[in-house]
Amino acid sequence: MKKACIVSALMLIFQCSLAFAQTYIDGRPGVTRRVACMEEGIVLMYRDGPDSCDTYGAREAVLNREGDTWYLFYDGAGKDGWVACLAESKDLINWEKKGPILSLGAPGSNDAKSASSPWVIRDGKYWHMFYVGTPNTTPPPYRIPAFPYLTMKARAKSLRGPWEKQYDVVAFPPKKDSYYTVTSSPGYVVKHQGTFIQFFSAATEDATGIKRTLGMARTKDLNASWEVSEKPIFPLSEQVENSSVFFDKNNKTWYLFTNHIGINDKRQEYTDAIWVYWTKDVNHWNAADKAVVMDAKASSWAKGAIGMPTVAQVGSRLALLYDAAEGTSIDHMYRSIGLAWIDLPIRISE
Repeated sequence: MKKACIVSALMLIFQCSLAFAQTYIDGRPGVTRRVACMEEGIVLMYRDGPDSCDTYGAREAVLNREGDTWYLFYDGAGKDGWVACLAESKDLINWEKKGPILSLGAPGSNDAKSASSPWVIRDGKYWHMFYVGTPNTTPPPYRIPAFPYLTMKARAKSLRGPWEKQYDVVAFPPKKDSYYTVTSSPGYVVKHQGTFIQFFSAATEDATGIKRTLGMARTKDLNASWEVSEKPIFPLSEQVENSSVFFDKNNKTWYLFTNHIGINDKRQEYTDAIWVYWTKDVNHWNAADKAVVMDAKASSWAKGAIGMPTVAQVGSRLALLYDAAEGTSIDHMYRSIGLAWIDLPIRISE
């Protein structure tokens, strides 16, 4: 039995590290390199959260740690809409669901239909949260958030909350005639050389469809507005969204993990993979320096939609949490959260 498990694990590593030429029918850029990883499987299943908070899905995992406890914020697709929920763990594998940590805003507010996908950073006595708000969704029962995707602000003295919404703080609203006209939603925040940098999701829409990328916003005051870079990190043709950033102190390299939006032969777009980009200079990134981390070829349980990543170092490994649908579904709903491990230092297979 033990031998069989070892063989199975080696096969998963092998599958993760196979190089292939990824192509898309509309010509959007693919990837040829890979990062080796070992899959743990599903660690947080949707549908049994308190007060029906994740009845229709658990998505967009965001991982934080305080003391010896891991705190997982995730989007619970519940009976009233998508809101940020909390789960706690000591080992990243066994999770206790605590229920919603944010509530929907009052009718007419920018988070009236969704208050989800929160990224946090501690500064002083507060945890500062940047979360996705929107006044629009698809019809019940699924209530999938719809454009515009906005960055909202909250704060708390503990990751468990209670979280105080700060409607007066407008971080970086969508901008006309820019690369972030319909989406300017939050992402990973890092403090670098005295300045906070946020790797936010950006999108714009034209007659050919939606184009997605990541942008950088900077501030020295988390309760003030942010200055947005005039140009995105990557070309809009990269079709990526969401971010989780890891800095390897040993080789002084920044790694940006993001989910890619692919397209199938029916011209249906969906989150098809997790990619990673790398650089020595956090302010400058090259779209050519990228690799696949997780996709249908690497996963034993998710052969369709694979969504937003979050990473955290645990000893000599990097933990990767991500949402995905079991089987071949490419739908937004009925996703759970999986875990995979990446050995450090990160190795890129050509």
